[in-house]
Amino acid sequence: MEKTVVLCVGNREGGDDAIGPFIADKLNQYESEDLICIDAGIAPENFTDVVKKHHPKRLVIIDAIEMNRSPGEIFQVPSNKIGVMHMSTHGIPLSVLIKYFNQYVEFIVLIGIQPSQMRGNLTGVVKHAGEQLIHMIVSDSFEKISILS
Repeated sequence: MEKTVVLCVGNREGGDDAIGPFIADKLNQYESEDLICIDAGIAPENFTDVVKKHHPKRLVIIDAIEMNRSPGEIFQVPSNKIGVMHMSTHGIPLSVLIKYFNQYVEFIVLIGIQPSQMRGNLTGVVKHAGEQLIHMIVSDSFEKISILS
């Protein structure tokens, strides 16, 4: 696996928006020099220096993203779709953050998980999707993640 930073975004108190921190907790249990995982909470812009310090070849950003899909669906968001995502829990839009990271990282992958609810607890269907995504990240099998059309 080439050096990868996984930037997990989300609010632990926001229902399925907690999927990012959930994935960060699980990924940080794996020991790997090539895989660095950051729980960015609701302010991923606060971690730009950390990402730059690790100088990864690939940056994977994970978040709960409302795209009118089935709850728990995992998808890659192509750059032309980033502006149409509905996220209200973050300080700056991910599109701005990604544009900034483009000058430091060769490959950026934005992965969304369709939430079921954005309050209360993390739902079982989204938690299960998060566990599947963890397996795909650890096994470096990103090709299994469908690209949003």
